[in-house]
Amino acid sequence: MIRKALIGFVAIVWFSAVQAQPAPQNSGADLIVFNAKIFTGNRAQPEATALAVKDGRIYSVGPDEAILALKNPSTKVIDAHSRRVVPGIVDAHIHVLNDLAFNYNVRWDGVPTLRQALTMLREQARRTPEGQWVKVIGGWSPYQFKENRFPTLDELHEAVPNHPAIVQYAYNQAFLNKQAMTALGVGTDRFPKLDGVEIEKDGRGNPTGVVHGYTWLFLALEAMVPQPSFDEQVSSLAYSVHGLNRFGVTSIIDNGGRWPYPDAQARVSVLARDNRLNVRMPFVDLQLGDGGPVNMVDLELEAITKTAPISPGQNLYPALAHGHEYRGAGEVLSGEVHDHENFDRPAVVIEPDTMRRFVEEDVKKLVERRIPFRMHISYNENISPFLDALEKVNETIPLGGLRWSLEHAETISPQNIARVKKLGGGIALDGKMALHADGFIKTYGREKALETPRLRMLVDSGIPLAMTTDAFRAATYNPWVGISWMVTGKSVSGSEALAKDNRLTRAEALRLFTIGGAWFMNAEAEIGAIAPGYLADFAVLDRDYFAVPEDQIKSVSSVLTVMNGKVVFGGQDYRNLSPELPAILPAWSPVKYFGSYYGEK
Repeated sequence: MIRKALIGFVAIVWFSAVQAQPAPQNSGADLIVFNAKIFTGNRAQPEATALAVKDGRIYSVGPDEAILALKNPSTKVIDAHSRRVVPGIVDAHIHVLNDLAFNYNVRWDGVPTLRQALTMLREQARRTPEGQWVKVIGGWSPYQFKENRFPTLDELHEAVPNHPAIVQYAYNQAFLNKQAMTALGVGTDRFPKLDGVEIEKDGRGNPTGVVHGYTWLFLALEAMVPQPSFDEQVSSLAYSVHGLNRFGVTSIIDNGGRWPYPDAQARVSVLARDNRLNVRMPFVDLQLGDGGPVNMVDLELEAITKTAPISPGQNLYPALAHGHEYRGAGEVLSGEVHDHENFDRPAVVIEPDTMRRFVEEDVKKLVERRIPFRMHISYNENISPFLDALEKVNETIPLGGLRWSLEHAETISPQNIARVKKLGGGIALDGKMALHADGFIKTYGREKALETPRLRMLVDSGIPLAMTTDAFRAATYNPWVGISWMVTGKSVSGSEALAKDNRLTRAEALRLFTIGGAWFMNAEAEIGAIAPGYLADFAVLDRDYFAVPEDQIKSVSSVLTVMNGKVVFGGQDYRNLSPELPAILPAWSPVKYFGSYYGEK
């Protein structure tokens, strides 16, 4: 009797406990995509036809029948119509927060002819209000045009007769009309006096309007033109992210610019507050100071320990995994050792002792405090003394576990690749050679260009490696232009720019823009692949990247981009799924009329 009573009591308690548990809510998938050709990026399951998403992560990947069995009445089901699906693109080096005037600029990215580019300027000049400029600030190359040349000053004057106008080519040169020359004080003491600046002059010694220089000149000029309001900066951020989503980009690392931490983050926080931050945006910080010589490392340490304390890896938008994390210092850590990357000129070679002293005195501070860092170095002549000194620092303060990287590293040697790997660093390459290889060839010769960078060797080395855009000024933000160059070996002009044995397969090239970039986010276990447990970031492409002719790769874009399990961009027959963008600011913005990339409107 006692035993039966005890069993009965236990059964009642168990039943009551079960009854007290809340019923599972919304079991099954939140989102299913089926009838797809999925490149997963997961070597254990490289292909599939369907995927399921739950709570912002990939829930299951497999055949249609198995995945469709996971739906419930509230599951959103999307038919991919046999389209190619790839992991979300990760751009591990881009400057979104440096272009908070994005909406002020005419974008020549992807424009096929100079004639069309000048027509855009002419149309924009008619709608630009008095007091504002007509601007093209980077993202294009003369070699992309059918005419294969720069605009002439006469063409610029004819297109924009009544406003100041500037057309900037990367960080190499700018074309100014007469109103712009007057406003900037070209030929007077008001014009920035910086190393490397050259002002072209006519036969009578008068400035023509063509100005050559390096990065600092063009940052200074940008500060001298009308600036967007705070609300216009927020709108610019929203529309630049929309442009990225259009190409399947779901994660970026912002690599510093004019607005340092914590100022720039105020703009991001507005989008985050309104649940409109449609891209994961970790950032590294660049502290330029207020002009004149400064110690950028000391300013960085001041900003993150006293001004607005923050720790490496800390997420300022915790509602989104890797939403707006601080990922350390860079990419410029000292103006004194910045070697730029103007391929129209010979390499900027830093005095080796200056580079070594900088590492031993300033980079050492970051290593001591375990602050990740990213160092802009384009040329091998500067990489060698940097690594000399870093190896010396490593002897007393081990780098082990600290994520650091070289940015660009176009001409890095085999020996220095091995040294970076031994020190545990990564390399973030960029696709500038896709746009500017023809200029590089004029300066250094085709033979040098064919091995710049050493793509095959870098991939085979096993070093943490990403391909990036370095947009919006130095190159276009369209990652497919860089992917095309890696696969075909051709620049935007059609010129051979990579040797056949220095090119990558389509899968290898895509991995450098997906799982490769995830390492720099410290997120390679959850970003860069379509696999169970990974964050639900992926893109449905407008054409099959793995099957289209090579000359179509640069034209690939997304028709459906999903980030964190939600649709952030929809085009073609998925347009009705795309989130509505707020009204663009200002109302006369070139982006409103032309879009952020050629062909968008």
